[in-house]
Amino acid sequence: MTPGNTPPQQGTGAPPNAMSSAAPPPMASPPAQGETGGPPKVEVKSAAPQPVEDMHIDELLHIVVDRNASDLHICANSEPVIREDGALKRLNFEKMTPRDSQRMMYDILSDENIHKFETTLELDFSYTLPRRARFRVNMYRDRGSVAAAFRLIAQKIPTVKDLNLPPILERLVEKPRGLILVTGPTGSGKSTSLAAMINTVNTTKAHHIITIEDPIEYLHEHKMSLINQRELGGDTKSFSNALRASLREDPDILLVGEMRDTETIALAITAAETGHLVFATLHTNTAAESVDRMIDVFPPGQQEQIRVQLANNIMAIISQQLLPRASGTGRVPANEIMIATAAIRNLIRENKTHQIQSMIQTSGGIGMTTMDQCLRDIYLKGLATLEECMARAVNVEELKKMINVGGPNSPGGAPAGNSNRR
Repeated sequence: MTPGNTPPQQGTGAPPNAMSSAAPPPMASPPAQGETGGPPKVEVKSAAPQPVEDMHIDELLHIVVDRNASDLHICANSEPVIREDGALKRLNFEKMTPRDSQRMMYDILSDENIHKFETTLELDFSYTLPRRARFRVNMYRDRGSVAAAFRLIAQKIPTVKDLNLPPILERLVEKPRGLILVTGPTGSGKSTSLAAMINTVNTTKAHHIITIEDPIEYLHEHKMSLINQRELGGDTKSFSNALRASLREDPDILLVGEMRDTETIALAITAAETGHLVFATLHTNTAAESVDRMIDVFPPGQQEQIRVQLANNIMAIISQQLLPRASGTGRVPANEIMIATAAIRNLIRENKTHQIQSMIQTSGGIGMTTMDQCLRDIYLKGLATLEECMARAVNVEELKKMINVGGPNSPGGAPAGNSNRR
């Protein structure tokens, strides 16, 4: 398809020749010893790969929903690939040609978005699989070909309890003002955790909430609160423009999808300073790193002022990772929780952020926990393997001491009394 043609409207209508929503047969593998009462059988040859020519993207997205995968990857010279329980898995389809990947993506774009993509070579948008799910999509160029990543967004907004997040998150949203950060690497569930926190407010408080997102992911309904959701590109030109304008829109709570630049960070801190509760995300791994990142983006002459403003207005920093469950199905969140006590504020004000970790470690009584303490608890509950927890640790040696790896009560690295119990 060429840009001159008029494609179907984005996210609407049924795909031509849509196949059943059932996933294609997985690659066959031999059953485990004893699974059928006898020795392992000879591996059965898998079914022939299914063709992708003339296939509509919705057919692959149905598979993502059916298998509860988190992502779908489309690119030339590869089969479609999904991320299931944190692991990449190839689907049983033929490899796509550059023409296949471009046609498949251009079929769901408006003429305006095709022009935008061919001008900037990247495009963020949301896509709806009719009556089933929504996806956040990033489309990009890969060695001259079209490629894309689809992230599944659940139809139902989960609760803090549904996500197995610390209950203290439900208490943090009751703060009247200040800045709350949710941080972590890409794919760690930051947007989902924020959606759950906003949903808590929406169901319990009568507030005006404004979100600024790129793109809009979870669709909130007006419940007790009034929620306005603004999308970058369609509803506003930039995070900073929308954030500046929002201060005149009578908000109680603001959500900034991502603090990408100096101006957005400064405006978020100012909004918190002027009496609003502000939620935002950063791609950082710990509370101390988050504080340093926010300050370091400013010129040296402004850093002292920003440090004081941040110390006065930060309320909490929640750092998050997602680990594959030891059972092999699903993932479990690991969270570092920093609450801005007077002592923490002093450390930020005096540029002693390197001491924040120790302060969190000794403040468990008020709900704080370090990432390594959380990983220890996850392992001792049998929710994740030792290898996964060690791979995600901030301080591997400290985590080994906390779970007594190799000690007399932990032969072979397994905690006493725990045999990967579920």
